[in-house]
Amino acid sequence: MRELTYWQAISEATVQCMTADPAVLVAGEGVDDHKGTFGTTKRAFELFGPSRVIDVPNSENACAGIAIGAAANGMRPVVVHTRADFMFLAVDALVNLAAKWRYMYGDVAGLPVVTRGVVGRGWGQGATHSQSPHATFAHYAGLHVAAPASPADAKGLLVQALRSQTPVVLIENRNLYPLTGEVAEEPVPVPFGSGRTARPGADVTVVAASLMVHEALRAAEQLAAQRIEVEVVDVRSLRPLDDRIICESVARTGRLVVADTSWARYGFAAEVAAVVAENVPEALRAPVRRITPPDCPAPVSWPLEEAWHPGADTIVQACLELVGEQRGDLPQLADVAAGFHGPY
Repeated sequence: MRELTYWQAISEATVQCMTADPAVLVAGEGVDDHKGTFGTTKRAFELFGPSRVIDVPNSENACAGIAIGAAANGMRPVVVHTRADFMFLAVDALVNLAAKWRYMYGDVAGLPVVTRGVVGRGWGQGATHSQSPHATFAHYAGLHVAAPASPADAKGLLVQALRSQTPVVLIENRNLYPLTGEVAEEPVPVPFGSGRTARPGADVTVVAASLMVHEALRAAEQLAAQRIEVEVVDVRSLRPLDDRIICESVARTGRLVVADTSWARYGFAAEVAAVVAENVPEALRAPVRRITPPDCPAPVSWPLEEAWHPGADTIVQACLELVGEQRGDLPQLADVAAGFHGPY
């Protein structure tokens, strides 16, 4: 199996699905420019042109409404937001129309709208350009929401989204775009609601999504030097959430850390903690720990932004505390240098 970068995997999935299904189209701000949304839409524009890869003005709510109308008439639109923060302008269309369409109108066909939102830090983007809104959208019944951590899943979840009848929100962390990994040439779908064990372990379970999966893996590698075995669970999708893989892991390890790029309260980390508390509370040997940013908006200063985001070292410290071990000679882990340098 050959290797692709995360962005190449998204590009390949887009082209393959557009080739197989003429109803698939792409719309978004700058999807036709020379960078092609971090490379993910460039090849599609070269092959299919402006009739199927459509540049749109700064009109997120209108674009979402048009895409929903297109989906109701047999099209399969992919709407791309290079800044997921501005997806909030499309919440009404996604939540009050797309998510509820099947329920309100008895339309078994649903509305197959796919919305891609790009998140992530770098160069001090500040409070309105650094948010990870995956939990916001995962709150609403009728939407599927995923945050792929690997190139294979970035491709597979997009393929699945473009073959399903449920509106989908895919959240992509821009710092994952350079990441490489094995990806099948064929458009193999990855089902929503199916997590994966990224690393087996017996002492602590770390549940994570997107970029934090890799921070958890870095933490697990360091803790292995102290004979602490960390099991890393990549949930892949937030709605539906794979409760079983989470609970089975915690039942084995007895300890849970949840790592997320968004806030602790009312978020993904809170939901995972609730799933464990409701299903396997007797398995917990220690309180659940949530590794998330501080409960305030992101700062603009680059050094402050780096300090604001949690990383592998924070996960290491939480795992040590849960198993009752001291840090000893374990060195601190520096944050991985952001692969994104802006502005787009």
